[in-house]
Amino acid sequence: MKLWKDFSNGIIKENPTFRLVLGTCPTMAVTTAVFNGLGMGIAVIAVLICSNLIISLINKIVPNEVRIPIYVVVIATFVSAVEMLIKAFSPALDSALGIFIPLIVVNCIILARAESFASKNPPLNSIMDGLGMGVGFTLALVFMSGVRELLGAGTFLNMPIFGAGFEPALILILPPGGFLVYGLAIALFNKLIVKKA
Repeated sequence: MKLWKDFSNGIIKENPTFRLVLGTCPTMAVTTAVFNGLGMGIAVIAVLICSNLIISLINKIVPNEVRIPIYVVVIATFVSAVEMLIKAFSPALDSALGIFIPLIVVNCIILARAESFASKNPPLNSIMDGLGMGVGFTLALVFMSGVRELLGAGTFLNMPIFGAGFEPALILILPPGGFLVYGLAIALFNKLIVKKA
């Protein structure tokens, strides 16, 4: 039951994007297409799970004075591995995400989970927390990028959805459209959460 709670918190109650408003920079930058949002989300899931596990395992031997630099080194190691895998197996995704993959190292979501959860909980709980937060982040990115790509470009996963007469709202794939969709998504998500509670 505790493992399920650790997992589900990141999806709904503590969704990093819509409830905690963390990781805003990549959220705004990569959600112009579903492919980009999904790719970034999967990369963050991998880094969150691996870094949470290692930080949970080494927590007892890490001196309190240097814990943050050590967490950053652990996270940077996994980000480098994920970046190399993306470069090797998906050059298109690497090109689309650009600098935002290396910036996962300083992503608020990952550092916050390392400090507030993984450093204080057992390895299995830390894995479930990382998975839940990563899935919550990915779902938020896919939702936002789906709205922006569909209405801003008339496509979904780069496949045309609407007929030739459709005029896309180009503002939605530009930065102001990102802010608009993000604000409306936060409002909708929180309205649904409050209503459910």
